[in-house]
Amino acid sequence: MSEQSSDSSGVPDGVGIQATADVTAGYTDPTGKTGNRPERLAWFRSLGLGMFIHWSVDVQLGSVISHSLVGASEAYRERFFRELPTTFNPRRFDPDAWAALAQIAGMRYVVFTTKHHSGFCMFDTETTDFNVMNTPFGQDVTRQVVEAFRKRGIAVGLYFSPDDFSALHRQGTLISRRRPEALPSNNPELMAHNLRQMRELLTHYGPVDIVFLDGEATGLRELCWELQPEVVVTRGAMPTPEQHLPDQAPAEPWEACFTVGTQWQYKPTNETYKSGRKLIEMLIETRAKGGNLLINVGPTPDGEIPFEQDRILRELALWLFINGEAIYDVVPWDPIHEGDIWFTKARQADTAYVLIAGTEWSYRERKNVTIESVQATAETEIELLGQNGQVLEYQPDVLPRTEWRQVEGWLTINATRAQRIYNDGTWSNPPVLRVTHARPRTR
Repeated sequence: MSEQSSDSSGVPDGVGIQATADVTAGYTDPTGKTGNRPERLAWFRSLGLGMFIHWSVDVQLGSVISHSLVGASEAYRERFFRELPTTFNPRRFDPDAWAALAQIAGMRYVVFTTKHHSGFCMFDTETTDFNVMNTPFGQDVTRQVVEAFRKRGIAVGLYFSPDDFSALHRQGTLISRRRPEALPSNNPELMAHNLRQMRELLTHYGPVDIVFLDGEATGLRELCWELQPEVVVTRGAMPTPEQHLPDQAPAEPWEACFTVGTQWQYKPTNETYKSGRKLIEMLIETRAKGGNLLINVGPTPDGEIPFEQDRILRELALWLFINGEAIYDVVPWDPIHEGDIWFTKARQADTAYVLIAGTEWSYRERKNVTIESVQATAETEIELLGQNGQVLEYQPDVLPRTEWRQVEGWLTINATRAQRIYNDGTWSNPPVLRVTHARPRTR
């Protein structure tokens, strides 16, 4: 841990930019062959679900991450840059616990905030002293997160902000995300600073699967592809709608990112959370439209996933444990839905999945589902995912077998929910029907 001394700016030495002459303000691939590789995009689209983690030095305040610096007074900025690092010490930080939750919740990849807009680096860097090594914690958080998730077979993604408020403050540039002088494309010193940091991230932590560039990506994304050609750049190279889903299914790969509550970083009070069912229905719609869903958690100042967020993800975990095959390695069906009934298709088979949102279907209840968009054939078999259709608990004389009829373009399925998920028999989350040897509706 390096010591900090102050200069006439009132900011510790090393907070902000430490550029060197050997780093240029941009990057041009001499081969002209840059971009996300098609086979890697296909891999990314098959993942379906990821865990976003927002965590930085201002988590101690319970405030919006970084953005409180925009429009802040000089006194606020100085305290932010000088004082917050001196008290950051997450004594209960356990990245393996994070990774274990992600694994059971069905997350196939993680995206961790290595540097948010404040400029505070959650990794060991030579570019600035405004980093996690210069705190009482004094450990490379990014390295520990990467290793914990990689150990569990979860693809590793790094979030990086090209905006850097600590660097702008040291320059004497007004902190902003939109003013021209605050943009890396108009600020060569800031661009060089970012390139050095991105080079560190892409050379010090082994293979990186995904990079999320939350700001101007030109130059940075090309460097990513140069250093690690297999990396998938999401934001900065594909649509990444935030806190909303597109009305129409994009033809290209895309990823939607959502908070579990209303704030990206931990909000200790005045917070409201989405229900588990809401997250499940968002995931269903996202996958039916061919996208990935990136669900954010915000660890506490001590480094734990808040209980409220944990419990919601475990509801998602249970649903995916039953219905995951309708979510992973699937492609959109055409059409993608009929009202509240959504469809996906297995990538390598003629199996369609019928995901029935917007309904209540209780244990032991038999229902009819009629759809037009999926047509059965003579070889078709249909069953609710998670159950075998042969046994209804405590009722040995009942055969809860799924039956179906294909009549004049309409497929009617009669099925019983024969698997007890909760003790009281209620289970309000969407059931999923698997239809093998299916074909699309004849137009």
